[in-house]
Amino acid sequence: MLREKFAQHRDSKRVQPTLEEDPGATAQIGKAMNGLNNDVPKFVTQARASYLLGITETDLRRISEESGLGHLECAGNEEEMYFTNEELRQIWQIAYPVAASH
Repeated sequence: MLREKFAQHRDSKRVQPTLEEDPGATAQIGKAMNGLNNDVPKFVTQARASYLLGITETDLRRISEESGLGHLECAGNEEEMYFTNEELRQIWQIAYPVAASH
């Protein structure tokens, strides 16, 4: 029975439709099928960057100020530091110089 199922699967030669044939076939281009957005964020907050890098927000803020990495955004009385993925990589190399060189 297992061989029969395998043979049926192997012989089916099902080809996925292209976007021209089926505009709803968005899975081929990496879009979410359930309507959720799978885009990688362009910026992350200081809290998220701290979590991702495994360092305290205080250390992250210090490295950011010393290196000039990160973007400070002000909205009213609120200030939030944001980092791009490239800035996170650079901060990681500063925070963990030995690990980054291997």
